[in-house]
Amino acid sequence: MLSRTAANLYWIGRYMERAEFNASLVEATIRLDSLGVRNQSDRTWKSALAVAGATAGFAATGENLGGFAARRYLTLSDANPSSVRSSLAAARDNARAARNALSREGWEAINRAWLTVRDRSSPGGSQATLTMTDALRAEARGFEGALMRMLRTESYWFVRLGQMIERAGSTARLLDVKYYLLLPEGEPVGGTLDRDQWNTILHIVSARLAYRLLYPEGLRPWLVADLLILRSEMPRSLHFAAAETVELLAECGARTGRQGEADRIARQRLTMLETAEIGDVFQNGLHEWLSRFIADNDALGRAIAAQFRFP
Repeated sequence: MLSRTAANLYWIGRYMERAEFNASLVEATIRLDSLGVRNQSDRTWKSALAVAGATAGFAATGENLGGFAARRYLTLSDANPSSVRSSLAAARDNARAARNALSREGWEAINRAWLTVRDRSSPGGSQATLTMTDALRAEARGFEGALMRMLRTESYWFVRLGQMIERAGSTARLLDVKYYLLLPEGEPVGGTLDRDQWNTILHIVSARLAYRLLYPEGLRPWLVADLLILRSEMPRSLHFAAAETVELLAECGARTGRQGEADRIARQRLTMLETAEIGDVFQNGLHEWLSRFIADNDALGRAIAAQFRFP
């Protein structure tokens, strides 16, 4: 496979994962905002921008922070390279370039998602935005289903590899923002607002049922962190993404003969997660731990690009 095609497939995975995550983030933030906590709406949307890594970009627009402006920036803004529309446009461009390496069903799911947002200039009210995000999440699930039906060859491996790198970074940022920024001063840990925020996080990563099955004792912040960091059976956990990344790199390396720094970083990260205990993570500082993980994930992404000679 040409390096350019491999890069196209890898970025399809990243951009589709990013679009789905941001659509879920907007949907969950609307629902949290609708609970009507007085004087907290702007803070709620500020946290959503932080999770998406869009705080500086939104500030550069000069718009006043509010629900409508934040929703538009996260979903439809062409000025935001990580917005849902920008991500889907980039995924579609990469899919067109790698059309012969992608299944028909995969291409159609990407194209339908793009058509959902192509002609929109405004997200509308909250209900209209929810309708749009529901449609986008359905198309993202359609793409995921099409991917699972592809042959286990380089095409599948590179798309999936992109998904895992993007997913690990998104989950880590989501947890970091909750622990470091989200709970307002004066609000009790374990209070109503705190519980609503944790339920929102579980909703974003489609993990409410998984949490109830694994932790029958009820909602506990450290157990949510345990689920999303260390539980290997949770498809959106850091451990799951790290383990799958190691396997995908091994498959790609065996086929292409290119193994190196990316494999080393990925194996080192997996070993760290396999030996970690959630109590130790908290004792040493969750924010610091997650910040290091995010930096390592970015370094792994750069190493993958170099190892497979992405243009």
